[in-house]
Amino acid sequence: MSARERLADALYGAGWSTVKKLPEPVAARLGRTVADLAWKRRGEGVLRLERNLARVVPGASPERLAALSRAGMRSYLRYWMESFRLPAWSPERIADGVDVENLHHLTAGLDAGKGVILALPHLANWDLAGAWVTTRLGIPFTTVAERLKPESLYDRFVAYREGLGMEVLPHTGGTAFGALARRLRAGGLVCLVADRDLSASGIEVDFFGEPARMPGGPALLAQQTGAALLPATLWFDDSPVMRGRVHPPVAVPGSGNRREKASVMTQALADAFATGIAEHPEDWHMLQRLWLADLDPPKGP
Repeated sequence: MSARERLADALYGAGWSTVKKLPEPVAARLGRTVADLAWKRRGEGVLRLERNLARVVPGASPERLAALSRAGMRSYLRYWMESFRLPAWSPERIADGVDVENLHHLTAGLDAGKGVILALPHLANWDLAGAWVTTRLGIPFTTVAERLKPESLYDRFVAYREGLGMEVLPHTGGTAFGALARRLRAGGLVCLVADRDLSASGIEVDFFGEPARMPGGPALLAQQTGAALLPATLWFDDSPVMRGRVHPPVAVPGSGNRREKASVMTQALADAFATGIAEHPEDWHMLQRLWLADLDPPKGP
């Protein structure tokens, strides 16, 4: 384990052991303070966030982008402060902490008995949304987690999410897809954060007018199992309650091969994500490269 990996593991461990003991107003102030310090440093993550937001809010002035990135960092740190504290929240606090519109899409899909795939972008606090599903709705679900380095940090995230009632499968290893398909065929719920491809073999979509790649797994699972594919978006407002919306189901096209159908369905997911992100750009925690123009190496003369 490198020194950087040891430091990351120690910092996350300190967050879960220390921040969760703080009173909620104190944790919120700490998050805003850390966010503002990070924003003022103008590190690569903040600069990347502004470049991404420039696609979401075309024509925004530098002052507008700076204000959005500052709000974005505060939203991002709110996610972390809440996540560090979630294991200490009472079931009542979790149940009262989220308000979701159009929940009937989810309940109807589960009542049909064919399973449901909820696909979300990196908006607001998806961990809180998951805890709300298991606590308020009483619905267990399965998700996947990126294998982080060091392994001990990955183990911390798995233990944290399993402690909130989620079944967590590793993103790598080739077995996750089959396990997710089995859960869906049994009528279960699968939740996947799906706006950034981690495999470099995702499906190309048009996203805010430029090509990007997103994972094809949600669409392929829906085709293979007959499960309903539902986009969902989240956002914060000025209250302690996170808001959310479940969008209408994404239909499987009637024609085309498996990959062609997945392409159409993944584009529909991207369009739903774009709607939610455009409405609440400051809550989109995308501090990494996403668009193909940023991923591809520059071409020579």
